[in-house]
Amino acid sequence: MDTDQKTIDRVRAMPFSTVYPLYVQKVERKGQLKADLDAVIRWLTGYSDSELASIVATDMSCGEFFDNATINPNARLITGKICGVQVELIADPFMKRVRQLDKIVDEIANGRAMDKVLRA
Repeated sequence: MDTDQKTIDRVRAMPFSTVYPLYVQKVERKGQLKADLDAVIRWLTGYSDSELASIVATDMSCGEFFDNATINPNARLITGKICGVQVELIADPFMKRVRQLDKIVDEIANGRAMDKVLRA
């Protein structure tokens, strides 16, 4: 699936610090833990706790967030639909990473077992 360049540019420019609180609200609203959210973000991106905290405290863009990340090799196992889009069919590598993160955040929020979310 192709994503138009205007959308990609808009998402790349968005500060991760504006997206992260929305993820926290989502998981906590559904009775899950912020610690689990942080764990799946760290698993996907390779960031440490301190690096993630530092990123959230800055205006680092989502583009920079994913460009500087060391994506987990098992991220390829993240499949399924998010917002009606089949994750594994997304053509743009950046948008694919964004949707993979969205997918695992949804899984945490919905109470899926951590070992399944982390594709262990």
